[in-house]
Order: sequence, then C-alpha cells, then structure tokens
Amino acid sequence: MHLLFADAANTASGVFLGLGAFGLILALVLGLFWVWMLIDAFTNRSLDDVAKIVWVLVIFFLPFLGALAYFFMGRGSKPGSTA
Repeated sequence: MHLLFADAANTASGVFLGLGAFGLILALVLGLFWVWMLIDAFTNRSLDDVAKIVWVLVIFFLPFLGALAYFFMGRGSKPGSTA
C-alpha cells in the first residue's frame, strides 16, 4: 500500500516537473520574442520618430500583447526587404 502512494507521488512530481520545463521554455521563447520586437521597433527605419517611440513604449509596457500587436501591425515593410 505504501508503494502505491509512492508511485503516484513520483508520477505527479514527474508531471509537474514536465509542466515546469514546458513553462520555462515557453517563458524563454516569449521573452526572446519580446526582446526581438523591442529591438526591431527601435531600429525600424520605416517608422518616423514619434511612431517609433510609441511602439517602443507599447511593447515595453504591454510585454506580450504589445509585441504581438507590433509584429502584426507595426513592422510594415522595411527598406531593402524583399517582402
């Protein structure tokens, strides 16, 4: 009977460790995406200075939502890009 509870505890701890590893990887990916969008907004030559400042502030103060909004709406076409 004691071994049954030990096995269940090991399984539960394995699940939580797996979820923790997934959460850590997800946080790392989202953090890198946030930094990428922040740098891209700061160095985007197709934006004027006011728009650049606004996008940097939006990305900074609304970390994931601001970065996602900039990715879909603010990036635009950069000079010299083929897209």
